[in-house]
Amino acid sequence: MRRWPSRWVEALDLYIRAQSTGWGAYLLEQSLMAVLRDLPGLLGIALRGMAYRLILNAWGFPYIARGVRLAQPRRITLGRGVYLDEGVYLHACPNGIVIGEGTVIMHGSVLHVYNFRGLPGSGITIGRRCFIGEYNVIRGQGGVTIGDFVYTGPMVQILAVNHVFADPDRLIAEQGITARGIVIEDDVWLGGGAVVLDGVRIGRGAVVGAGAVVTQDIPPYAIAVGVPARVVGSRRETSRPVEGPIFHGGLPAVQSMVLSREGSP
Repeated sequence: MRRWPSRWVEALDLYIRAQSTGWGAYLLEQSLMAVLRDLPGLLGIALRGMAYRLILNAWGFPYIARGVRLAQPRRITLGRGVYLDEGVYLHACPNGIVIGEGTVIMHGSVLHVYNFRGLPGSGITIGRRCFIGEYNVIRGQGGVTIGDFVYTGPMVQILAVNHVFADPDRLIAEQGITARGIVIEDDVWLGGGAVVLDGVRIGRGAVVGAGAVVTQDIPPYAIAVGVPARVVGSRRETSRPVEGPIFHGGLPAVQSMVLSREGSP
């Protein structure tokens, strides 16, 4: 019976280390989030933008909507003009999460490094002026690097981790993982529901169709579709007629306006 207090303390300490960088940091972070996380409207965005600079690394003013959950916030870096929409969850762990200036993370998305095995390449880096769509999941155990001007549709999964299952006589949970990492270069568009698996590199300017499962590298400017994804053309070689009118402005215009006000070069 005497061991119960020590076991309780050990379990509590493990939880604190998973959520923060220490007890003092945890108390400050949780106090601020308890008061401000669900505060609605412009007032909430304004107060979080000022107060959360105490618990994360922000270059400029971070635009954080209500209900955003942050774990290990001292390992999160936000560039100028970053916007985190409602219900976004960032769990940094060692090696952290870096989000470049002007990037938008839409509601319900999860960026989770989840490195409790000491993996050397873990972490998530997203470049400038990207758009991460609704309910995306990015798992960064092996390291995920996303370039500039990358757009993803809703429910995209980018998973830099895989379970080993070679031995049928052992539990999969006991066989470990592999984590080789994922690189997505500049100006890539991932259609809704696409899945990018560990060890893949997607070249600059490539387009991945909705629902595709990317298991191998995609060359620059390639168009890839299907399960598993296969290259069906190149943006450099294939003429694709555009149906209907083309509309400009929207998010790129808003990003430019916000960054100009932030004093970005």
